[in-house]
Amino acid sequence: QVQLVESGGGLVQAGGSLKLSCTTSGRTFSHYGMGWFRQIPGKEREFVAAIDGIGRNTGYADSVKGRFTISRDNTKNTLFLQMNSLKPEDTAVYYCAASRLVKGTRLKDEYGSWGQGTQVTVSS
Repeated sequence: QVQLVESGGGLVQAGGSLKLSCTTSGRTFSHYGMGWFRQIPGKEREFVAAIDGIGRNTGYADSVKGRFTISRDNTKNTLFLQMNSLKPEDTAVYYCAASRLVKGTRLKDEYGSWGQGTQVTVSS
């Protein structure tokens, strides 16, 4: 288990950008595949993006491909999600998560540690 803290959420107009951050105090950050998920009330938490332990391989949901970029800085134990060309349907609580599958995964059940979430609201 690792402790994760997200930041960077907020209110933005459609077409705008936000950058989310997720920090951890763990000393073995590079041993974890990391992911971003999002959830709106009444719906399942859905996969957004994932990255392997060294930041070489990434994967995205079709709905965000070409607009969002996941990255990590292992020297600062920080995960990022750059979100561009935001749409109202991107409005959700965004969660970062850590998986012992160092290659990264889209599967929510493979993530054992979660942050508290940060709200992203995109106005039309």
